[in-house]
Amino acid sequence: MNNVLVLPMLIPLLTGFVLFFLRPSIRAQKMISILSLLSLVAVSVRILLIIRGEGIIRLDFGGWEPPFGILFVGDSFSALMVLTASVVSALIIAYSFTATERRMENMFFYPFAFFLVAGVNGSFLTGDMFNLFVCFEVMLLASYVLITLGGGKVRLAESMKYIAINVVSSWFFLVALAFLYGTVGTLNMAHISVRVAEVGQGPLLSAISVVFLIVFALKAGLFLYFWLPGSYSSPPGPIAALFAALLTKVGVYALFRTFTLMFYHDEFIIMTIIGTMAVVTLIGGCLGAIAYTDIRQIASYNVIIAVGFMMIGLAIFNEEAFKGSVFYLIHDMVIKALLFLIVGAMVYLTGKTKITGMSGLIRNYPVLGWLLFLTTLGLAGVPPLSGFIGKMYIGLGAVEGGNYFLLFAGFASSLVVLYSMLRIFMNCFWGETIINREDQRPYPARRLIPIALLGILTVGIGVGAQALEPFVSDAARVMANPGLYIDAVLGEVES
Repeated sequence: MNNVLVLPMLIPLLTGFVLFFLRPSIRAQKMISILSLLSLVAVSVRILLIIRGEGIIRLDFGGWEPPFGILFVGDSFSALMVLTASVVSALIIAYSFTATERRMENMFFYPFAFFLVAGVNGSFLTGDMFNLFVCFEVMLLASYVLITLGGGKVRLAESMKYIAINVVSSWFFLVALAFLYGTVGTLNMAHISVRVAEVGQGPLLSAISVVFLIVFALKAGLFLYFWLPGSYSSPPGPIAALFAALLTKVGVYALFRTFTLMFYHDEFIIMTIIGTMAVVTLIGGCLGAIAYTDIRQIASYNVIIAVGFMMIGLAIFNEEAFKGSVFYLIHDMVIKALLFLIVGAMVYLTGKTKITGMSGLIRNYPVLGWLLFLTTLGLAGVPPLSGFIGKMYIGLGAVEGGNYFLLFAGFASSLVVLYSMLRIFMNCFWGETIINREDQRPYPARRLIPIALLGILTVGIGVGAQALEPFVSDAARVMANPGLYIDAVLGEVES
C-alpha cells in the first residue's frame, strides 16, 4: 500500500515524458494533462487519508531499509503540501489551456510544467537530504526553461539572474551535504536527527545548519529575496502563478523540516537568527509593496511578505505556531495562484502593468474585480477567509511563547498587505472606466472558471477549517515532537 507514496512524483514525471512525444498535437497534450492532473489529485487525497488512518508511512526504494537506502516518507505535513500543490497546479495548468500562446505550447510548456510539479512533490515527500537536492534540481531545471520561454529582453535578463542565484545556492547545498555526511555519516533525515542528538549540536553542526539556512532562505525568498520580484513579475500569468504558488513554498517547507527535525537544538539560530530574518523580510516586502506601482511587482512583494510571516511561526517554535504556519502555507499556495492569475488577466485585458494606467475595470469585468477584492481580504486575513485561520494560530503561538514583537511585526504586515492590495483594487477597478464597450477585449469564461474555483477554494479553506484541523494538528504535533517521525522511519533507535 505504501507504494502509493511515489505516485505524486511519478505521475507528473511520466506525463512530462509522454507529452514530449506529443508536441505536434496540442489537443492530445491537453487531454492527457487533464487525466494526469485528476489522477494526481485523487492519489494525493488517498495518501492523506491513509496517513490519517495509519499514521506516518514510508516507502523504501529497492528494498533498502533506512538509514541506508533512499526513501519517501508521508506524514500529515508532507501530504497536505502534496495535496495543495496538486490541486493548485491542476487549476493553473487548466487555466493555461486557454491563456498560453501557441508558440509557447510548441516550446514544451506542458511537459516542463509537469516536471516542475514532479520536483515539488518529490521535495515534499523525500526523507533523505540528498534526494531533496535531486528533487530541488528537477524542479529548478524545469523552472529555468519555463522562465525563459517566449524570450523578451526583460524576461531573459531576469531569468539570467534567477538561474545564476539558484546555481550558486545549489552549489552551497551540495557543499553542506558533503560536510553533513562527513560529520554524522548519514543523509537520512530521521537518522541525522538521532546522530545530532547523540553528539550534540556543537559549533560544526551549527555552522552546517546555517549553510542549510542560507540555501533554503535563497530558495524561499527569506531575507535573501533580491532576485524574486523581477523573476516572478516577468513571466506570463500561468508561469508566474506556478512560481508564486509552489517554488517559494518548497523552500519554506525545507526550512521547517530541517529546523524542526534535525537542527532544533540551537535556540539562537531558530529564535534569533531566523526570527530576525523573518522580520527583515516582512519590512522589505512591505516597503516594496507600498513603493511600486507595477501590479506584478506589488504581487511579487506580497509573496515576500507571506514568506516572512510563515517563518515567524518557525521562530516562535511551539505547536500552536506550527499549526498556524501549516494553515498559512496551504492558504498561501491557493491565494498566490489566484492573485497572479488575476494580475496576469489584468495585464492581458489592458496591455498595461501600472495602476496609473488602469481605471474602472469593474464596469467591464465585474467578476474579475470582485475576485480581486476577495483575494485582497484573503491576503489580509479577514475572517472567515483562509488567511485568518493561519494568522490566528500564529498569533496564539506568539502569545503563548511571549513573542510579542514578532506578533506585532506579523500583524502590522497584514495592514500593509491590505493597503497594497486596496491600491490595486481602488485604482484599477474603481472610478471611471478607460475602456469603451467597442474596445473591450473579451475575457473567455474558460479562463475565468479556474480563477473562480481558486476563489471558492480560499473561502472553503476558511469556512471549512474544522475539516482540515485534524490533519494540520497532526502535522504540528509531529514537528513539535520529532521523535514521532524518527520512530516511524527508524523504529526504536538505541543510543
